[in-house]
Amino acid sequence: MEVAGDTALWTRPDTGDSPCSYPAPTYSAVRGLFESILWGPAVRIIPRKVELCSAPQYHSYATNYGGPLRKSSLISKDNNYQLFATVLTGVCYRLYADVIPNPNKEKLPDRAREWDRRTTSPGHAYQEMFNRRLLRGQSYMTPFLGWSEFTLSYFGPFRETTKVCKELPDIHIPSMLRRVFLTGHESNERAIYQAVYDMDLCIHQGVLEYPVREEEYCDQ
Repeated sequence: MEVAGDTALWTRPDTGDSPCSYPAPTYSAVRGLFESILWGPAVRIIPRKVELCSAPQYHSYATNYGGPLRKSSLISKDNNYQLFATVLTGVCYRLYADVIPNPNKEKLPDRAREWDRRTTSPGHAYQEMFNRRLLRGQSYMTPFLGWSEFTLSYFGPFRETTKVCKELPDIHIPSMLRRVFLTGHESNERAIYQAVYDMDLCIHQGVLEYPVREEEYCDQ
């Protein structure tokens, strides 16, 4: 699918309390965008690559933060504080992912296990449902670009007017966060913190390919 928006933040965890964005979405962010259109426990979404259809442009961003990470004294007085970030502006991406049956079938909810049993090809079934919802502009939850306030100006099928930025110089990413949690919704269990990073990535001719990890295609 294709997504676009005015502002995005794919947070680099090494940038601390004034976050700076990676030049492209992380693996888990792409997965979240697909699952925001259609999520189901009987399938597993495995992001493969992202194509940049706009050159990365950075911009300083400030907001009044009122979330749970404030000091207790600020929370008790219902006070916010200013949070500064370095975000991307005018973004557009084409996203690709594999869809496979969830191999943890014994841990699926009863309804998901029954759906899987009656479906000869869960991956293709998911793809057909996903494409129908994408064409209609339907979503399971509101898709966003990193932070929930950065909503999309477009999500849907590839547009003919959109072109991949093949003329971009190579952008090297020494370390990129792949995921923060060992996701629990696949097996109807609580998520477990387990940060995983991909090393020595490169955006080449406007394309970032996520490394293949065989364990994500197998039972975990």
